[in-house]
Amino acid sequence: MTSLSHNATRPRQARDANTTFVLVHGSCSSSLMWAPVQRELALLGHRSFAVDLPGHGFDAQYPAAYQAPQDLDAWAAEPSTLAGVTLQDNIDMVVDIVRRVAEHGPVVLVGASLGGTTITGVGNTIPALVSRLVYISAWACVQRSNPIEYMQEPEFGDNLLAPLAALNVGNPAELGVGRANYRTADSNLFAAAKAAIMADGTDQQFRAFLNILQPDESVAVMMSDARGHADTWGTIPRSYIRLADDRTLPAAMQDRLIAEADALTPDNPYDVHTLTTSHVGFLLKPAELANILDHLTV
Repeated sequence: MTSLSHNATRPRQARDANTTFVLVHGSCSSSLMWAPVQRELALLGHRSFAVDLPGHGFDAQYPAAYQAPQDLDAWAAEPSTLAGVTLQDNIDMVVDIVRRVAEHGPVVLVGASLGGTTITGVGNTIPALVSRLVYISAWACVQRSNPIEYMQEPEFGDNLLAPLAALNVGNPAELGVGRANYRTADSNLFAAAKAAIMADGTDQQFRAFLNILQPDESVAVMMSDARGHADTWGTIPRSYIRLADDRTLPAAMQDRLIAEADALTPDNPYDVHTLTTSHVGFLLKPAELANILDHLTV
């Protein structure tokens, strides 16, 4: 179904006082990650709403076998409450939130990392209700169907994720989720994870971040068709915030995603910004991110 361009349904103005930033987290995360950014947005006079996707936040699963002392064998066999949760489930939840928030003014939809697949799906579904899409080193698929397919491409080669396979617990094909032991006591795995995810933070900051992660993430979300459509998603103004030192979703892959989208909708290219941070290092520089968001046109 072809939708009208959002440009035809609502005039835009810079820094609308009624704008709400709807913030969508990435894999194994929750609304809690957005707290530093929300504080800075509030100081600039902006409203924000941080989403907990299905099975995340206080609905997350932390089995007793994951706590200390850990029982990895028991945990490997523990069924996951996220098994069977799909990308469409994520999209449906955020569509409902955007519909409600849009009653009060323009909505800027922001996605980080895997959250990009959800905001793309929302853009495909209700383009007239989204004033701008913002991707923060996020998966914005156009040519390939999903992040798993893009991970086979050469632009992904600079990532540092391979050693983190040692964090995995259980069989994803049987569990329906990827399950990672973020509470490992292995100092080498801790160092490898920090290099891949938050190399610009201190060890203490990285431990704090690890302690707000949940261990499971749905395989189905990662493997669903997450491509943006030119006649819906492609009509919404969009921004991409590149993270130059990202070794989880490397800058080369971010640039490829930007180029593919711009080729699909050359009359509506990305507004591109760059922060010199790691994959989650922008949470350590929330004022810089909030300043970019504050100056977006809606």
